[in-house]
Amino acid sequence: MKEILNNPLFGISITLITFEIGTIIYKKIKSPLCSPFILSIIFIISFLSIFKIPSSIYQKGGSIINMMLTPATAALAISMFQKIKTIKYNFLPIIIGIFVGSLVSISSIILMCKIFNLDNNITSAMIPKSVTMPIAIDLSEKTGGIIPVTITCVCLTGIFGAIFSPILVKIFKLNNPVAIGLAIGTSSHGVGTAKAIEMGDTEGALSSIAIGIAGIMTVIIYLFL
Repeated sequence: MKEILNNPLFGISITLITFEIGTIIYKKIKSPLCSPFILSIIFIISFLSIFKIPSSIYQKGGSIINMMLTPATAALAISMFQKIKTIKYNFLPIIIGIFVGSLVSISSIILMCKIFNLDNNITSAMIPKSVTMPIAIDLSEKTGGIIPVTITCVCLTGIFGAIFSPILVKIFKLNNPVAIGLAIGTSSHGVGTAKAIEMGDTEGALSSIAIGIAGIMTVIIYLFL
Protein backbone atom coordinates (compact mmCIF):
# COMPACT_ATOMS: atom_id res chain seq x y z
CA MET A 1 0.00 0.00 0.00
CA LYS A 2 2.85 2.37 0.85
CA GLU A 3 4.37 1.82 -2.59
CA ILE A 4 1.09 2.87 -4.22
CA LEU A 5 0.74 5.98 -2.06
CA ASN A 6 4.35 7.06 -2.58
CA ASN A 7 4.05 6.74 -6.34
CA PRO A 8 3.40 10.12 -8.04
CA LEU A 9 0.77 8.38 -10.17
CA PHE A 10 -1.41 8.18 -7.04
CA GLY A 11 -1.84 11.95 -6.83
CA ILE A 12 -2.25 12.27 -10.60
CA SER A 13 -4.84 9.49 -10.74
CA ILE A 14 -6.89 10.89 -7.85
CA THR A 15 -6.91 14.31 -9.50
CA LEU A 16 -7.99 13.01 -12.91
CA ILE A 17 -10.65 10.68 -11.48
CA THR A 18 -12.21 13.32 -9.22
CA PHE A 19 -12.17 15.91 -12.02
CA GLU A 20 -13.89 13.46 -14.38
CA ILE A 21 -16.54 12.72 -11.75
CA GLY A 22 -17.02 16.45 -11.27
CA THR A 23 -17.38 16.92 -15.03
CA ILE A 24 -20.11 14.26 -15.21
CA ILE A 25 -22.00 15.87 -12.32
CA TYR A 26 -21.64 19.34 -13.87
CA LYS A 27 -23.01 18.18 -17.23
CA LYS A 28 -26.11 16.81 -15.50
CA ILE A 29 -26.76 19.67 -13.06
CA LYS A 30 -25.40 22.62 -15.11
CA SER A 31 -24.85 24.78 -12.04
CA PRO A 32 -21.76 26.99 -11.56
CA LEU A 33 -21.63 25.71 -7.98
CA CYS A 34 -20.97 22.24 -9.40
CA SER A 35 -17.93 23.27 -11.43
CA PRO A 36 -15.56 20.30 -11.94
CA PHE A 37 -12.80 22.43 -10.44
CA ILE A 38 -14.76 23.02 -7.23
CA LEU A 39 -16.03 19.45 -6.94
CA SER A 40 -12.63 17.89 -7.56
CA ILE A 41 -11.13 19.98 -4.73
CA ILE A 42 -13.91 18.87 -2.38
CA PHE A 43 -13.57 15.22 -3.40
CA ILE A 44 -9.77 15.20 -3.02
CA ILE A 45 -9.82 16.86 0.40
CA SER A 46 -12.59 14.50 1.56
CA PHE A 47 -10.72 11.44 0.27
CA LEU A 48 -7.46 12.42 1.95
CA SER A 49 -9.26 13.23 5.21
CA ILE A 50 -11.32 10.02 5.34
CA PHE A 51 -8.35 7.74 4.70
CA LYS A 52 -5.98 9.99 6.71
CA ILE A 53 -3.52 10.38 3.85
CA PRO A 54 -1.02 13.25 4.34
CA SER A 55 -1.25 16.01 1.76
CA SER A 56 2.50 15.65 1.19
CA ILE A 57 1.88 12.20 -0.30
CA TYR A 58 -0.78 13.54 -2.66
CA GLN A 59 1.47 16.46 -3.58
CA LYS A 60 4.07 14.08 -5.08
CA GLY A 61 1.69 13.72 -8.00
CA GLY A 62 0.05 17.11 -7.57
CA SER A 63 3.37 18.86 -8.12
CA ILE A 64 3.61 17.23 -11.54
CA ILE A 65 0.18 18.58 -12.42
CA ASN A 66 1.28 22.03 -11.22
CA MET A 67 4.25 21.78 -13.57
CA MET A 68 1.81 21.30 -16.47
CA LEU A 69 -0.11 24.51 -15.69
CA THR A 70 2.17 26.75 -17.75
CA PRO A 71 2.03 24.73 -21.02
CA ALA A 72 -1.71 24.21 -20.46
CA THR A 73 -2.16 27.99 -20.28
CA ALA A 74 -0.09 28.38 -23.46
CA ALA A 75 -2.51 26.01 -25.23
CA LEU A 76 -5.17 28.74 -24.97
CA ALA A 77 -3.31 30.44 -27.83
CA ILE A 78 -5.32 28.22 -30.19
CA SER A 79 -8.59 29.98 -29.40
CA MET A 80 -6.81 33.34 -29.59
CA PHE A 81 -5.51 32.56 -33.08
CA GLN A 82 -9.02 31.71 -34.26
CA LYS A 83 -10.17 35.21 -33.27
CA ILE A 84 -7.05 37.08 -34.40
CA LYS A 85 -9.02 39.56 -36.55
CA THR A 86 -11.22 40.55 -33.61
CA ILE A 87 -8.13 40.96 -31.42
CA LYS A 88 -6.38 43.17 -33.97
CA TYR A 89 -9.46 45.34 -34.47
CA ASN A 90 -9.90 45.88 -30.71
CA PHE A 91 -6.22 45.96 -29.82
CA LEU A 92 -6.16 49.33 -28.01
CA PRO A 93 -9.37 48.76 -25.99
CA ILE A 94 -8.03 45.33 -25.03
CA ILE A 95 -4.74 46.73 -23.67
CA ILE A 96 -6.43 49.61 -21.84
CA GLY A 97 -9.17 47.39 -20.44
CA ILE A 98 -6.76 44.79 -19.09
CA PHE A 99 -4.48 47.47 -17.61
CA VAL A 100 -7.38 49.16 -15.81
CA GLY A 101 -8.71 45.81 -14.60
CA SER A 102 -5.30 44.78 -13.24
CA LEU A 103 -4.80 48.16 -11.58
CA VAL A 104 -8.20 47.99 -9.88
CA SER A 105 -7.53 44.44 -8.71
CA ILE A 106 -4.19 45.36 -7.14
CA SER A 107 -5.43 48.65 -5.68
CA SER A 108 -8.47 47.04 -4.08
CA ILE A 109 -6.33 44.40 -2.36
CA ILE A 110 -3.86 46.98 -1.04
CA LEU A 111 -6.71 49.17 0.22
CA MET A 112 -8.55 46.31 1.94
CA CYS A 113 -5.34 45.02 3.54
CA LYS A 114 -4.61 48.48 4.94
CA ILE A 115 -8.17 48.84 6.24
CA PHE A 116 -7.91 45.52 8.08
CA ASN A 117 -4.29 46.20 9.08
CA LEU A 118 -2.97 42.98 7.58
CA ASP A 119 0.69 42.03 7.51
CA ASN A 120 2.80 42.97 4.46
CA ASN A 121 3.44 39.29 3.76
CA ILE A 122 -0.31 38.68 3.52
CA THR A 123 -0.71 41.69 1.23
CA SER A 124 2.07 40.47 -1.07
CA ALA A 125 0.48 37.03 -1.14
CA MET A 126 -2.96 38.39 -2.09
CA ILE A 127 -1.94 40.94 -4.72
CA PRO A 128 -1.58 38.43 -7.61
CA LYS A 129 -4.94 36.73 -6.84
CA SER A 130 -6.34 37.47 -10.30
CA VAL A 131 -3.48 36.14 -12.42
CA THR A 132 -2.78 32.56 -13.42
CA MET A 133 -1.24 30.29 -10.77
CA PRO A 134 2.37 29.99 -12.10
CA ILE A 135 2.75 33.78 -12.34
CA ALA A 136 0.99 34.35 -9.01
CA ILE A 137 3.22 31.91 -7.12
CA ASP A 138 6.41 33.28 -8.67
CA LEU A 139 5.43 36.90 -7.95
CA SER A 140 4.38 36.10 -4.40
CA GLU A 141 7.59 34.20 -3.72
CA LYS A 142 9.80 37.02 -5.00
CA THR A 143 7.95 39.67 -2.95
CA GLY A 144 7.90 37.81 0.35
CA GLY A 145 4.33 36.58 0.15
CA ILE A 146 3.02 33.44 1.83
CA ILE A 147 2.64 30.83 -0.93
CA PRO A 148 -0.28 28.85 0.59
CA VAL A 149 -2.22 32.10 1.01
CA THR A 150 -1.52 32.97 -2.63
CA ILE A 151 -2.68 29.57 -3.84
CA THR A 152 -5.87 29.83 -1.78
CA CYS A 153 -6.64 33.34 -3.03
CA VAL A 154 -6.02 32.41 -6.66
CA CYS A 155 -8.27 29.34 -6.37
CA LEU A 156 -11.08 31.26 -4.67
CA THR A 157 -10.85 34.10 -7.19
CA GLY A 158 -11.20 31.65 -10.07
CA ILE A 159 -14.09 29.84 -8.42
CA PHE A 160 -15.99 33.02 -7.65
CA GLY A 161 -15.33 34.28 -11.18
CA ALA A 162 -16.73 31.11 -12.72
CA ILE A 163 -19.78 31.22 -10.47
CA PHE A 164 -20.68 34.89 -10.58
CA SER A 165 -19.52 36.06 -14.03
CA PRO A 166 -22.62 34.74 -15.89
CA ILE A 167 -24.83 36.27 -13.19
CA LEU A 168 -23.12 39.67 -13.40
CA VAL A 169 -23.32 39.62 -17.20
CA LYS A 170 -27.10 39.23 -16.92
CA ILE A 171 -27.49 41.81 -14.14
CA PHE A 172 -25.57 44.49 -16.05
CA LYS A 173 -27.03 43.37 -19.40
CA LEU A 174 -23.65 43.05 -21.09
CA ASN A 175 -23.88 41.94 -24.71
CA ASN A 176 -20.40 42.71 -26.04
CA PRO A 177 -18.47 39.39 -26.16
CA VAL A 178 -15.12 41.21 -26.26
CA ALA A 179 -15.86 43.13 -23.04
CA ILE A 180 -17.24 40.01 -21.35
CA GLY A 181 -14.19 37.93 -22.23
CA LEU A 182 -11.71 40.60 -21.12
CA ALA A 183 -13.50 41.13 -17.81
CA ILE A 184 -13.58 37.43 -16.98
CA GLY A 185 -9.99 36.69 -18.02
CA THR A 186 -8.54 39.73 -16.26
CA SER A 187 -10.36 39.10 -13.00
CA SER A 188 -10.47 35.31 -12.70
CA HIS A 189 -7.68 33.78 -14.84
CA GLY A 190 -7.94 30.17 -16.12
CA VAL A 191 -10.91 28.95 -14.10
CA GLY A 192 -12.98 31.93 -15.19
CA THR A 193 -11.76 31.43 -18.76
CA ALA A 194 -13.18 27.91 -18.73
CA LYS A 195 -16.59 29.48 -18.07
CA ALA A 196 -15.95 32.16 -20.73
CA ILE A 197 -15.28 29.43 -23.31
CA GLU A 198 -18.66 27.93 -22.47
CA MET A 199 -20.29 31.33 -23.00
CA GLY A 200 -18.91 31.70 -26.54
CA ASP A 201 -15.87 31.46 -28.82
CA THR A 202 -15.14 35.20 -28.73
CA GLU A 203 -15.55 35.37 -24.97
CA GLY A 204 -13.18 32.43 -24.57
CA ALA A 205 -10.55 33.84 -26.93
CA LEU A 206 -10.53 37.30 -25.32
CA SER A 207 -10.49 35.80 -21.85
CA SER A 208 -7.50 33.68 -22.89
CA ILE A 209 -5.50 36.66 -24.10
CA ALA A 210 -6.43 38.59 -20.96
CA ILE A 211 -4.78 35.92 -18.78
CA GLY A 212 -1.33 36.48 -20.25
CA ILE A 213 -1.50 40.25 -20.56
CA ALA A 214 -2.99 40.64 -17.07
CA GLY A 215 -0.07 38.64 -15.68
CA ILE A 216 2.42 40.95 -17.40
CA MET A 217 0.48 44.06 -16.32
CA THR A 218 0.37 42.88 -12.72
CA VAL A 219 4.15 42.37 -12.63
CA ILE A 220 4.78 45.80 -14.20
CA ILE A 221 2.35 47.59 -11.87
CA TYR A 222 3.85 45.87 -8.84
CA LEU A 223 7.30 47.24 -9.74
CA PHE A 224 5.98 50.77 -9.06
CA LEU A 225 4.42 49.96 -5.68
